[in-house]
Amino acid sequence: MINLYEVVETNEMIEKENLDVRTITLGISLLDCIDSDLNKLCDNIYNKIYDTAKDLVKTGDQIAREFGIPIVNKRISVTPISLIGGAACKSPEDFAKIAATLDKVAKAVGVNFIGGYSALVSKGMTDSDKMLIESIPLALSTTDVVCSSINVGSTKTGINMDAVRLMGTIVKKTAEATKEKDSLGCAKLVIFCNAPDDNPFMAGAFHGVTEADKIINVGVSGPGVVKTALEKVRGENFEVLCETIKKTAFKVTRVGQLVAQEASKRLGVPFGIIDLSLAPTPAIGDSVADILHEIGVEHAGAPGTTAALALLNDQVKKGGVMASSYVGGLSGAFIPVSEDQGMIDAVEAGALTLEKLEAMTCVCSVGLDMIAIPGDTKDTTIAGIIADEMAIGMINQKTTAVRLIPVIGKGVGETVEFGGLLGYAPIMPVNKFSCDEFVNRGGRIPAPVHSFKN
Repeated sequence: MINLYEVVETNEMIEKENLDVRTITLGISLLDCIDSDLNKLCDNIYNKIYDTAKDLVKTGDQIAREFGIPIVNKRISVTPISLIGGAACKSPEDFAKIAATLDKVAKAVGVNFIGGYSALVSKGMTDSDKMLIESIPLALSTTDVVCSSINVGSTKTGINMDAVRLMGTIVKKTAEATKEKDSLGCAKLVIFCNAPDDNPFMAGAFHGVTEADKIINVGVSGPGVVKTALEKVRGENFEVLCETIKKTAFKVTRVGQLVAQEASKRLGVPFGIIDLSLAPTPAIGDSVADILHEIGVEHAGAPGTTAALALLNDQVKKGGVMASSYVGGLSGAFIPVSEDQGMIDAVEAGALTLEKLEAMTCVCSVGLDMIAIPGDTKDTTIAGIIADEMAIGMINQKTTAVRLIPVIGKGVGETVEFGGLLGYAPIMPVNKFSCDEFVNRGGRIPAPVHSFKN
């Protein structure tokens, strides 16, 4: 049971240390909406989402007011649309019509984002999957709040290199299609290995087919809280450091558990998971890089950074898992560049490179996230970066992701402003050497030997 004392105890974290519930995400199954007539399908989708989510924003706002807990975003995730549209869609343009429906209903119920414009292609692609993927540049350039994710690999199936190669092209086309907005469409597109079915964070959220008809997942974030706690134990040994992170993560997760229970009860929707992810914002003092600095590295990217991040991620999970009935999603530490002022500072100081970020993704929750690169980067190079990150996820049996933004018309040394939670980013240099022959081979990289556990 959670009592009001625990809420009072967190007041200072909320008021002074940027603690927030980053999102309440309502997952909705669209499997019962499937129809071979596209117009009927879109009507079914609109009506199902509207009827299920019409009270989500109002309920979230009520909980925030009553408990004094900031709830930054209210979001919706849906069943991967490549599955839902397969019977009705005959072209990429047909899929884009579903995206327009998602955008319309998301705005009607007032949520910040809707995720699930997705395909799961870790072993192969159906015609429906391929059409959805090919529709992404059109879909993301003609909608505002729709988010897309494609799972191209897993520990059990290996890496679908045909899909990886295609996604290199799609990322570049999405950048071109949204170049008037500094290629913002790419900020709503993420490529996964081992994508979880219950992730509440965008752009990667979708409602897995193993989930119930509807579910409440909550994402909590508190990098500022962890940093403040660590300031009080400067110079102490690793045992004290780890205990401090664990205890802090426990308290932060309890806030999420409270909000999840209340939202579940008031909406009449089952509680799914708490995702305890240290998700930074551009606000000063709300940075994962600042935690790494507090642990003892001058800048994120300095020697020792990967070890410090591994320690942080592990202790966050250990503290969080004891504080909630169900912990899931990604849970750990995000390292997006544009959304984290400390990461931006590290890039500008020359301490943090794309290659060091890749090394850090071996031990953190996600991957190469919200990284702006030159707009003239080749699509094969983007595919090679995706392949590298997918390999890390596949071999290490963990989720990894890539959200790269090739900003058309800009190069290294320039910055790009996305605004809001997405922040701004310096354009990072990319290795100029070619991987064309590698990514153009086609086929699949087989699953690693340790995947065969049956």
